[in-house]
Amino acid sequence: MYSHIIIGAGILGASTAYHLSKAGERVLLVDRKEPGRASHAAAGIICPWMTQRRNKAWYQLANNGAHFYKTLIPELEALGETSTGYQQVGTIALHETSKIEKMETIAQNRFPEAPAIERIERLDQDRVKTLFPLVEQIEDALFVSGGARVDGRALCAALIRGAVEHGATVLEGDASLIVDKGVVTGITMENEQYSAEQFILTAGVWLNDLLRPLDLKIDLHPEKGQILQLNLTDSTSTTWPVVMGQRGLYLVSIHEGKLIVGSTHEKQTDYDLKPTVKGMHALLNRALPVLPSLEETTIDELRIGLRPYTKNSLPVIGPLQNHPNVFLANGLGASGLTIGPYLGSQLAKLANHQTPDIEWTTYEPTYVSLDS
Repeated sequence: MYSHIIIGAGILGASTAYHLSKAGERVLLVDRKEPGRASHAAAGIICPWMTQRRNKAWYQLANNGAHFYKTLIPELEALGETSTGYQQVGTIALHETSKIEKMETIAQNRFPEAPAIERIERLDQDRVKTLFPLVEQIEDALFVSGGARVDGRALCAALIRGAVEHGATVLEGDASLIVDKGVVTGITMENEQYSAEQFILTAGVWLNDLLRPLDLKIDLHPEKGQILQLNLTDSTSTTWPVVMGQRGLYLVSIHEGKLIVGSTHEKQTDYDLKPTVKGMHALLNRALPVLPSLEETTIDELRIGLRPYTKNSLPVIGPLQNHPNVFLANGLGASGLTIGPYLGSQLAKLANHQTPDIEWTTYEPTYVSLDS
C-alpha cells in the first residue's frame, strides 16, 4: 500500500510528488498524459511584481512562488537535475509611460517583501534593443532583473525524476477513484487496483471528471490558451529577457532559436484543443507592431493548453468535502508555473499532516451544483 496516490502529473502533481517522496513517503504518481496540459504548453514567466492585480491572496502565492525557485532549483541541481528549464534573464515591460510609472511604483513598494526583484530600472529604446534586438517600437520600458522564465515541460520532468530518485513510483494510465461505502480507498487503472492512505487530485481542468463518482463538483472552468512558437536565426536569444507588452502580449525565448509569442485567453465549456485563425491573428496583431521583423520568421509550433480557472481567479487547495483522506489543488490559471511548484510543496505538507506556510483556508474550493 502507498501512503499517497497522486492523480495528475502537471506542475502541481509533480511538485507534490517530489516533496512527499523527499519527506520519505511512499508515493505513486499517475498521469494519462492528456493533450492540452497547461504545464506543458505554458511559456513560464516568473515575474509577479509589476502586476496591477489587486487580489492580495493571489499575490501572496505568486510572490512566494517566485522566491521558492531560489531554493528549489539549487536543490534539484544537487540531485543532478541540471535541465530544469529555469533561467533568470530579467523581464522587460513595454507600455505607455503612464502605465510604466504605475508599474515602477508598484514594484518599488513591493521590494521590501520581495528581494528577488533585485533591480528595477527604466530603459530607453536603445537599451531595450540591446537586451532584446528584435524590438523596434516602444514608448517606455521597465526592467526587473530578478524576472525569470521556465520551461514547464522540463521542470515537470526534473521534479518527477527527483521524486523517483527519492523512491516514488510513476505510472501512465487513466485512473479513476475506488469508493467503498462512501470512502475513497484506492484507484483503478488499466484493470489494476492500487490502494493508499491518502489521495491527492491535481488533474487540472479534468478534476471534476474524477469527482463525479463522489457526486461532487468544484467551481472550475477551462480557458484555452494558444501560443505561437517561432523560429529565429539569432543564437544569442537564450540570454534575452522576457518581454511583457500591451494587450497581454508576451515574448519568451525559451531555447536557442525559438521564440514564444503568447497568449490568447479563450473561455471554454469543453476541452476543445483546435487551433484557430482568430487566435493566431490575435497573437500576431499584438506582436508585429512591436517586432515587425517577425514577418520574416517561420512558425515552428502552435501550442495549445487548457488553463484551469475558478470564478474569482484564485487557486484552491485543501481536503475534499466529506473526504478527509482526499486532497486537491487547482485553479492556477495563467500563473501555473509561478505558483505551482510552491503550492505543490504546501499541498505535500497538508497531506502529510504538517502545517503549511500559508493560511490554506483562504484558498478552500467552492462547490457547485452537479447540474451547473
